[in-house]
Amino acid sequence: MKRRDFIQLAGMGAGALMLPVSSLANTITAEELLVPGLDVSQKKRLADVGLNTARSNGATYADVRIGRYLNQFVITRENKVQSVRNTESYGVGIRVIANGTWGFAATNEVTPDGIKKATERAVTIAKANSKFQKEPVKLAAEKGYGEVSWKTPIQKNGFEVPIKEKADLLLNANAKAMEKGANFINSIMFLVNEQKYFASTEGSYIDQDIHRTWPNFQVTMIDKASGQFKTRSAFSAPVGMGYEYLDGKAQDKIQGPGGITLYNKSYDIVEDATFAAEQAKQMISAKSVEPGKYDLVLEPSHLWLTIHESVGHPLELDRVLGYEANYAGTSFATLDKLQSKTFQYGSKAVNFVADKVQPGSLGAVGYDDEGVKTKQWDLVKDGILVNYQAIRDQVHILGQGESHGCCYSQSWRDVQFQRMANVSLQPGKTQLTPDQMIAGVEKGIYIVKDGSFSIDQQRYNFQFGGVLFFEIKNGKIAGMLKDVAYQSNTQEFWNSCAQVCDERDYRMNGAFNDGKGQPAQSNAVSHGSATARFNGVNVINTGRTL
Repeated sequence: MKRRDFIQLAGMGAGALMLPVSSLANTITAEELLVPGLDVSQKKRLADVGLNTARSNGATYADVRIGRYLNQFVITRENKVQSVRNTESYGVGIRVIANGTWGFAATNEVTPDGIKKATERAVTIAKANSKFQKEPVKLAAEKGYGEVSWKTPIQKNGFEVPIKEKADLLLNANAKAMEKGANFINSIMFLVNEQKYFASTEGSYIDQDIHRTWPNFQVTMIDKASGQFKTRSAFSAPVGMGYEYLDGKAQDKIQGPGGITLYNKSYDIVEDATFAAEQAKQMISAKSVEPGKYDLVLEPSHLWLTIHESVGHPLELDRVLGYEANYAGTSFATLDKLQSKTFQYGSKAVNFVADKVQPGSLGAVGYDDEGVKTKQWDLVKDGILVNYQAIRDQVHILGQGESHGCCYSQSWRDVQFQRMANVSLQPGKTQLTPDQMIAGVEKGIYIVKDGSFSIDQQRYNFQFGGVLFFEIKNGKIAGMLKDVAYQSNTQEFWNSCAQVCDERDYRMNGAFNDGKGQPAQSNAVSHGSATARFNGVNVINTGRTL
């Protein structure tokens, strides 16, 4: 393999490798992705084996998760299909409380005997760990829901679409970018189906069928004369939808400031790849930014990552309590700030909600992975910190009696724990479009799409880049910029938020591969917002060297 080929394939493949595919996943055929798994009655009988075994061995609580996790990757480069992979991971995870202590075990032997042995092992682990447990586990009350089900409301199952059709779509997008002069383009289609069954000793038997879709690409343009190059990634969003997301409906296109085309609810990958090649060329010749203070107008495809890192993560209760310190840091948003009831996380324009029910979002499910019915709740209200994200064995620390419903495991073989919900900035209540917002800015920068970032271990001091940058002068777009990044701290930044566009501009983006925990797990989560304005933010030039 040539070095150039290796670098290009590795760049796209690295993202795929970070996605939640179990190391115990088996490679299967595309046809096998559509083979039905066990029916609900069979799952219930198997789950009852685990629940009854747990009780008879002294557990005071138990839950059983039977999971079938299906994935499909289609990866292309220029005019070639590089890889097609279909995987299945199937097994059972059993979690128990015995002697006031958690125990967990998992098996890929989905039989009565396999589940019985794994459950006995989970109880043994809990009893062994209880010797070191200082306080017994305190679970918030949760009613049993009986036999219920929930499905992602998809219109078209991506697994039913022939691989050739998906490959042809990606190759067509590649070809359009190459016609516009792109030197390289990698594209990928990633489809996920989680078939999850949850049962607990509290009387819940919950069957869920969850779908996610993510089309993506990277277009690279090289200026041979100068040796400079720029890469523009797709304006797609990973979504909790079916293949209908790729329909590219005209009504779902948004003409943004600076003449760019953005997408909402559906996506046109061929059109976007064409625009990407043209914009990557413009990025090379763009004017390098002058460092200084600017008013920033941040588009939702960019702002989602800033929300994720500076709001979503620091408001996870386990991070606040220091449980994540060894792997991914703690949080500046400590309990005393919540207890004060006056901590100004942001300006009065800032309202953040956590949400596990939002249609089309990556995190949307009917019930979380410990059987709690999902919901929406406030995190920051009119700028004031009012809550965190917490699960059943945490909420008592907050003096609350009800789980927030944000417990998740990436697979049957991993224990479930507190994960980020969809965390979104609510749109403004006054009618305001991005163009109207820009009209009020004298010296500013309009930023589209997320780029590189850095944030400290308390999720406080940070730096964010982007993909497309447009200079704003006297209320008008004055051309493209490059080498832009902004620096701030979380509280200062969100308190500088002066305006948020109304709900007509609200869009979601997100991450398929949000990492957390030891052993590490991956979570899919969306973040929504409308375009927002931040006044007097420090901007640096990333292209200048000392």
